[in-house]
Amino acid sequence: MSEAVLTNTKPILPATAGLTRALSPFAEPLLRVTAGLMLMPHGAQKLFGWFGGYGVNGTGQFFAQKLGLPASLALLAGLIEFFGGLALALGIGTRVAAALVVAMMAVAIVHVHLPAGYFWTAGGYEYPLMWGILALAFVVRGGGRYSLDALIGREF
Repeated sequence: MSEAVLTNTKPILPATAGLTRALSPFAEPLLRVTAGLMLMPHGAQKLFGWFGGYGVNGTGQFFAQKLGLPASLALLAGLIEFFGGLALALGIGTRVAAALVVAMMAVAIVHVHLPAGYFWTAGGYEYPLMWGILALAFVVRGGGRYSLDALIGREF
């Protein structure tokens, strides 16, 4: 749908049109910043043992013993979640950070969550799939106008 079509539609509640128009430019940055900030604690658990996490060693042992994955992936996953989340929140290196999140979520889905089915409440792939699709949107769109990428005039 083109932007012209979207701007020409009439709201069900006309009184909300001005507010919607004023806040619309902030919708995408809100998603980017929120996604980045919500990824960071997951990385902090893996890297630093914060928020009830086990740190790199404990997470590496869990990856190796329970998931059958190389223990070194704990460090990589923690780095992607923490620093990739920070990069997304700031909008710096947005496409690269988001692509790393997409790749990590694909690995998590295939190697960990797929056998448990769809629903996250049963350990399924619903949640990592949502994260992967959200990150994929930022691979495609970039950081947007309210990002450090836009401020420096360069995306990477």
